[in-house]
Parts: sequence; structure tokens; C-alpha cells
Amino acid sequence: MYYDKKIFSRELRKNSTLEEELVWEKLKNRQYKNLKFRRQHVLLGFVLNFYCHEQKLAIEIDGKIHVKQKEYDCLRQMLIEEKGILFIRITNEEINTDINILLHKIQAATMDSPTKSQPVS
Repeated sequence: MYYDKKIFSRELRKNSTLEEELVWEKLKNRQYKNLKFRRQHVLLGFVLNFYCHEQKLAIEIDGKIHVKQKEYDCLRQMLIEEKGILFIRITNEEINTDINILLHKIQAATMDSPTKSQPVS
């Protein structure tokens, strides 16, 4: 199953939404706060839009599909947060209005946060 998720995550990277591309332009290559983000990263059997292992920080972009799957998203987020991972959610509208909203959320989440290095399985 993990292998299938890896293939799925590659497909998601190839078919990114406009909002995912906008976010990736801000986060790739350690451009923001020298943090390494991965996109469409498989973690605990789930595919996260963006993940920073150093900070144990997940970023999820909520588009139209998320309105239909709120219950699933809540359960998924709860299971991931139980492993000590902080979740940031942002909507497509927020990204399209002002992408700095996300950068401020990341700043707040990583402020005074020590770098974490323990792997999550």
C-alpha cells in the first residue's frame, strides 16, 4: 500500500493545482526560513500537500474537494497530530487573496520551536 501511495503522490506532484504551485514557489529550495519542505509527501499512509520534517509541520490546502470530505480530513488530521505533527490548514481563497497569510501561519507555528529530528514512521 505504501508503494501505491508513493506512485499516487508522484501523480499529484505532476498534476498540482494552481494554489499548490503558488505555495511551492515560496517553499521550495529552503527559500522560506531555510526550512526544507517536501510536497505531496506520504506520511502515516496519508499524502500531505507539504511537509517539513525538521519542524514536524504539515500544510494542507483546502480546495473544493475538502468541503465534501470534512469528516475524513478531521480524522486524518487527528491521527497525524497524535504523532506530534502540527497541522496548518489554508484555503485556496486565502492563497489567492494573499499568500503571505500562509507564511505568517508558518512563522507563528515555527516561532520558538526547536528543530526536531526524530523520524516519524
